[in-house]
Amino acid sequence: MQVDFYQLSRDPVEQVLPAIAARVLGLGARLLVVAGEDERLERISQGLWAGPPESFLAHGRAGEERAAAQPILLSERCEAANGARHVALADGLWREEALGFERAFYFFDADTIAGARTSWRALSKADGVEPRFWRQEGRKWVQGP
Repeated sequence: MQVDFYQLSRDPVEQVLPAIAARVLGLGARLLVVAGEDERLERISQGLWAGPPESFLAHGRAGEERAAAQPILLSERCEAANGARHVALADGLWREEALGFERAFYFFDADTIAGARTSWRALSKADGVEPRFWRQEGRKWVQGP
């Protein structure tokens, strides 16, 4: 299982997540996006709608009608009602339930960096987990230590 740590230093998650969501959908997969605050989920929803029409990223909220049919599902809980095998933890908090997915995207910022470091140390030692670290350099993402 791969866990990609994304350190948000320039752009907020609602601006970064749409590109990753598009790649997941491009693979024919589904995505669960988890954040504990409704306001953050609303900003992410707006970010998913904000792209050009050709980059339409259909999504819905957990608990709504047809949630199971959504290619991208936004939720406060780490439960994939849409059958997603990819999960994005969008609020800087690691959830052990993410280990039940094929791939996790863990977004954190300066306010949540301590928790990300703790999670990195633990996941680096876990069997079957391959953590990768990504940081922003200018307008692009660079993999690094």
